[in-house]
Amino acid sequence: MQTSTVNDDWRQAHLGFWLGQASQRFDARVLSLMARDVEVPLALSNLAARGHLGASHVHLTRHLAVHGSRLTDLARRASMSKQSMGKLVDQCEAWGLVRRRPEPSDARARRIVFTPVGLAWLQAFRRAVTQTQAEFRAAVGVEVAAVIELGLEAYVA
Repeated sequence: MQTSTVNDDWRQAHLGFWLGQASQRFDARVLSLMARDVEVPLALSNLAARGHLGASHVHLTRHLAVHGSRLTDLARRASMSKQSMGKLVDQCEAWGLVRRRPEPSDARARRIVFTPVGLAWLQAFRRAVTQTQAEFRAAVGVEVAAVIELGLEAYVA
């Protein structure tokens, strides 16, 4: 069998690849800003600065409703398995970001809610996302950023 040279550059030059790279870069910048946010409790800042908080923690922060969510709903919104989200919630509960409370409408279910520390973390997340979006707009230009944002919003709808 003759070996031919195959051009496989396409594997790292398509929309899915660029979206993944952009998402990783965006989330890394958000976590970097949160690690330096003076309003974030020091223990969480240290965890973020040492790389112990990552994309999965951003998923929880991004998808947990302010009034709380059931684990199954949270996992579904974050596109994670219930087991993986359960482990993540356990970790975040140990760090004081969230807690489990009884679900008023179902005694068997639990609702995951932000703690006061978690709400401070959520506000730091909001500030970091706002700044990272502004940096993105400055890097690519306001018009290009608007087209990208509108295009992505239409694509996922």
